[in-house]
Amino acid sequence: MIKNHRKILLIEPPFYRLYKNSYSLNRYPLSLGYLAASIKKFTQWDITVFNADFNPENEFIKTTFLAGQGFNNYLENLRDISAPIWQEIFSNIEEENPDVIGISVKSQNLASSLIIAKLIKNYDANIKIIFGGPHPSMVGKELLLHKEIDFVVIGEGEITIVELLNAFEGDCEYEQINGIAYKKNGVVIQTPPRTYISNLDILPFPIMYATEVLKYYEQYPPDSFKYIFASRGCPYDCFFCGSDKIWSHKVRHRTVQNVIEEIKYLQNIGITTIHFDDDIWGIKKSYIYEFCDELKDKCMGIKWSCELHVNIVDEDIIKKMKSAGCYSIQIGVESGNNEILKKNKKNITLEKAFEAARLIKKNKIDLVAFFIVGFPDESADSLNDTIQAMKKIKCDQIAYSIFTPYPGTEAFIYCKSLGIVNDSFDVSLYNHQSPLNYFSKNIQPEYFRKILSKTEKMVDRKVLMYRIRQIFSAGILNKIKMFGIIYSLKRAVRIFTGK
Repeated sequence: MIKNHRKILLIEPPFYRLYKNSYSLNRYPLSLGYLAASIKKFTQWDITVFNADFNPENEFIKTTFLAGQGFNNYLENLRDISAPIWQEIFSNIEEENPDVIGISVKSQNLASSLIIAKLIKNYDANIKIIFGGPHPSMVGKELLLHKEIDFVVIGEGEITIVELLNAFEGDCEYEQINGIAYKKNGVVIQTPPRTYISNLDILPFPIMYATEVLKYYEQYPPDSFKYIFASRGCPYDCFFCGSDKIWSHKVRHRTVQNVIEEIKYLQNIGITTIHFDDDIWGIKKSYIYEFCDELKDKCMGIKWSCELHVNIVDEDIIKKMKSAGCYSIQIGVESGNNEILKKNKKNITLEKAFEAARLIKKNKIDLVAFFIVGFPDESADSLNDTIQAMKKIKCDQIAYSIFTPYPGTEAFIYCKSLGIVNDSFDVSLYNHQSPLNYFSKNIQPEYFRKILSKTEKMVDRKVLMYRIRQIFSAGILNKIKMFGIIYSLKRAVRIFTGK
């Protein structure tokens, strides 16, 4: 194939699809969307984004399946590089025939990313492979121990990728680019850290170029493009989180006017609901008030959701958000035990979290509560406290995770000091729903897994019943065939009974 311009392919590796092919990351990945938009605006390179974790079927993901047969499927797919998923990815690489491939790497899809890197180098050793994203930002140059990786981008990548592509064309030397690691004559070199982007308004909206760059764009449902960032960074210092390594503790806000402009753009293409992907949205109350006023004035009819820190929640803020179209809020409760919350530096109490939940539900806003079980210092009693809190809290859905010590976090260092993890720690085996996750020094593993099995059924039951309620409340029941209703109810019964 003869190319008029140099080409870069950006890949979101599969993760959910390794558990079951009809599971899906049913969205345009914002990280790749931002990179693609920057490349499109500031370079002459051809660009394609391929979300290899997308399947238009988008089946409801069950926690119990992830922790059971799904995990077996996941491991089998990682062992078998001839599996259909890898052949599909290879076919797309072959079709695109790029000069450079950038892979968005999270800890949970590192193994998947490395398989893709090997496929690429076996196909054409001259293709340059760049790893970027959360995991590279946490561990840095150590990823270059994998011979297939040519460059690692550390931290925010929008400016870095543009400079790197320019360097590939001979416009500058690699050592002049901050925020990367690479190999030169067999020696690993890591350049100084890149300064965080102070003015986020300079970044083009991911949606602006989605139709041009996103492969299979026409197969994505409208909701796939509802995600946006209003800020980057989080001032909190949670024990288990690595956000500060990626975005820093300093919160940088886009101007309200810039966010409103993006929302209007989304509205113009038919998006009616948006979700803020910020680690913590609206950390400044003054920003919340300004945003809500502008949204009501400029974007009538839009509905939106976000994650809010418990400490921000008060009656006036929630009423203001509700009046501006906020229909769903996520809060991080994490544990039902105040001592565990303190050890994990959550800077909240269980009582404060329950009060925040009460205020949110009082104002008729859907609530999703995040919980984590199995912290290193967890006891059987504190685990039971968390299970009871999950049952008692007034929320619509529970987002449930098993504690995972991700490399680069304080939690990982602590677990190493306890001997719970070692240098051979394989991140591909552990994620928030992995049945192998067990990092609690005070709980017997058999008891831990028994309690978690019951908890996972409870979580699936709550989520499914919420979805059924949504069908009824949407007033579209008459549009659904009777067998579909019966099937959904039968599934609910099966989850309730465990049969």
